[in-house]
Amino acid sequence: VQLVESGGGLVQPGGSLRLSCAASGFTFSRYAMTWVRQAPGKELEWISRINSGGITIYADFAKGRFTTSRDNAKNTLYLEMNSLKVEDTAVYYCATDAIKGQGTQVTVSS
Repeated sequence: VQLVESGGGLVQPGGSLRLSCAASGFTFSRYAMTWVRQAPGKELEWISRINSGGITIYADFAKGRFTTSRDNAKNTLYLEMNSLKVEDTAVYYCATDAIKGQGTQVTVSS
């Protein structure tokens, strides 16, 4: 079972990024998936969850700016992030209820 995130990087405030999470070793389409993040010196923070049917829920800070989607044919989870803020700087992880990927760094800075 493996989750591999990609798509992070350095972006200016107000910019956008799309993160991807490639899943393998399990039947991706059957499982709910979650995005979480961890900023330096802070605890892990939940961002969103998408169930097997594609229904999503978001943390308040993500509503209206972040969009989670999945492509079950590609075994891939996505996080589209718009209007990024400095405080969105963190390592972003995708996760099932059991495992978490290695993360991808997102840095929002001018």
